[in-house]
Amino acid sequence: MKYCLFIAVCFFSLFLYPQTNKDTDSIYYYNRQANLNISSKNYNKAILYTQKSINLCTRNEKKESLANQTFKLGKIYYNQHKYDKALENFHKTLVLFDSLEPNCTKVLALHYIAITNTAKGDSKTADLYYAKAKNLLKKLNIPDYAETLDYQKAMALKNSNELVQAVKTFRSIIQKKDNPQILKTKADSYYQLGLIETQLKHNDSALIYLNDALKYNAKKNDLHQKSKIVLAISQYYKQNRNFDLAYSYLEEHYQIENYLLKIKNSKIDFNEFQKFKKNQALNNTIKKESEEKIQLKTYRYSKLVSILAIALISILSLLSLALYKNNIIRNQNNLLLREKNKELILAKNNAEKASKARSEFLSTVSHELRTPLNAINGITHLLLEDKPKKKQLKYLESLKFSGNYLTTFINEILEINKIDSTKVEVENISFNLKELLFNIQSSLKELALANKNYFNLEIDKAIPDHLIGDPTKLSQIILNLINNALKFTHNGHVDVIAKLETKENDNAIVYFEIVDTGIGIPEDKLQTVFESFSQGSIEVNRKYGGTGLGLTIVKKLIELLGGEIKLKSEVGKGSTFTFKLNFKINNEPLETQQEIKPYSDKQLKHKTILLVEDNKINQMITRKMLENKSISCEIIENGEEAVELLKTKHFDMVLMDVHLPGINGTTATKLIREFDQSTPIIALTAISLDENRDMLISFGMDDVITKPFVPDDFYSTIAKFFN
Repeated sequence: MKYCLFIAVCFFSLFLYPQTNKDTDSIYYYNRQANLNISSKNYNKAILYTQKSINLCTRNEKKESLANQTFKLGKIYYNQHKYDKALENFHKTLVLFDSLEPNCTKVLALHYIAITNTAKGDSKTADLYYAKAKNLLKKLNIPDYAETLDYQKAMALKNSNELVQAVKTFRSIIQKKDNPQILKTKADSYYQLGLIETQLKHNDSALIYLNDALKYNAKKNDLHQKSKIVLAISQYYKQNRNFDLAYSYLEEHYQIENYLLKIKNSKIDFNEFQKFKKNQALNNTIKKESEEKIQLKTYRYSKLVSILAIALISILSLLSLALYKNNIIRNQNNLLLREKNKELILAKNNAEKASKARSEFLSTVSHELRTPLNAINGITHLLLEDKPKKKQLKYLESLKFSGNYLTTFINEILEINKIDSTKVEVENISFNLKELLFNIQSSLKELALANKNYFNLEIDKAIPDHLIGDPTKLSQIILNLINNALKFTHNGHVDVIAKLETKENDNAIVYFEIVDTGIGIPEDKLQTVFESFSQGSIEVNRKYGGTGLGLTIVKKLIELLGGEIKLKSEVGKGSTFTFKLNFKINNEPLETQQEIKPYSDKQLKHKTILLVEDNKINQMITRKMLENKSISCEIIENGEEAVELLKTKHFDMVLMDVHLPGINGTTATKLIREFDQSTPIIALTAISLDENRDMLISFGMDDVITKPFVPDDFYSTIAKFFN
């Protein structure tokens, strides 16, 4: 509390002392006129009156007042962005303090020299004066005010677009121990960090900082500050197209503003009432004096006027009381409505948080599985290229198939999130349905044999050879359904039937049916099997495994393609899944294209590449894949060393892992682009490419390779920069 009082005294002594010093009426007048013009942002007149005050202080040899007025003139120039004139006056203030005892004005003068130099881009000079201001604060025994100066420093850096230094300064404030004097400053710092991270499109960090700002605001209950923070969160959700949450926080912002407006209006009403009472008392006094002068002549008339006045006051009092009670009842009703509204918003937010938690869980699972899967696929590729023995080749091919299948499976886990967030696009390309079904049957024959199942495929010959649709999503649907049928059936039959339902003009409706004689599904589970993470029972999950996502993906994909899935099942007898899809007919035959390798080894030979990767296994695999193409590879494990190395050494390309210890890959890339705009930088990430490509490119990366690597795609992406 004593530090807050000291700061208040500093500012009052700077701006109000001359107003209360009655010995110098001219200085008081000029200073008051300057303050009025500063409030109305009429800076030219403010400068005129401040200069007159300075001249008067000089003539009267009032050094302390002169120092205050010179500093004030510097601040006016600073607010006008006239930095050279501002610095001139701040330095004059310091010269005057050479013969005076140091106080808070000198601290402020040092600090404003620092932030003015920051605005001019002279960071070395600024740092020198920041240090001097802090040292003087310590001598004056008010170290807690340092956070306020640091906050002003950070704001100056932010306004000068020196965001890295601004973030560093804001973070130094929030890392301080909590005490009542700096809670508001910490809340403001979290708020500014949130705005900067939003500007840099660091969405997760931005939201965390803004939420922390709300937590610290709650400790001080500063409604004006809370209104700003809630509005910033609303704008964050709006930028990320989450309009429901954006609207929710915007509504809260308006509620706070309305509440503040009501408080302000209530104060105005009270002042008006006091003024009314004062005027009424004055009128009564005048009336009484008049009555005394003409008491004998106008006694009856005065008595009547008094009675009418009392009656009027009584009526007004009754009306005021009625209005007061009505206002109390209205406020109580409004409070009840606000509470109910908060409960509804809380319930809605909890539901959205649950949905977000599911999405984050799936993304985390995908990310954590991709990194080790990259090692499996990479080592398998390297072993296959290393001329294995014939008996080893079969095992390696099986391992490659399993790795590719697992990669596809992990990608399908994210399919639910993509469909829910409308990120999935439906393709319309020409394909051969019969050939697609035969290929699916061939890929699942081994599973059918393992469970001793008869796997039959029936395709209606009337189905046109060439249809237009989305073969990838159709393959996902049929693969999931057949895979389930084969998994839950032993020593039985699995039949896949495709029939032409109708054919009109250039449209064909195809009916699909997948029938098995497996364990079946209980009647009470028929509706829930299509829900996420749901299976028939715990025993089924333990015996057959699986995530419980397959049928959820199938149902959502079929609905996306315009169909509807139906299920019939009986325990112990099997299950039947049916659905219909509409396709356009392609009357032009498909052209068979010979696969052409998208790159040549000659393009890659003798190139030098810097690999920035902290995972030892990924280092080994990536280095080996590069060296197999005669590429020279150097490895760095963190972003800081990579930035320093590239300042002194040239490479043909940089492969940059996104997640690194210390600064991450995106920050390292941004720092590299400050001095090197030409060297290609390719991101290596274990997160879904569709969700992150634009963000990574925005940091200065030229392309993105998603883990686990597909060898040909890996080499093709690198080669296209060496044409």
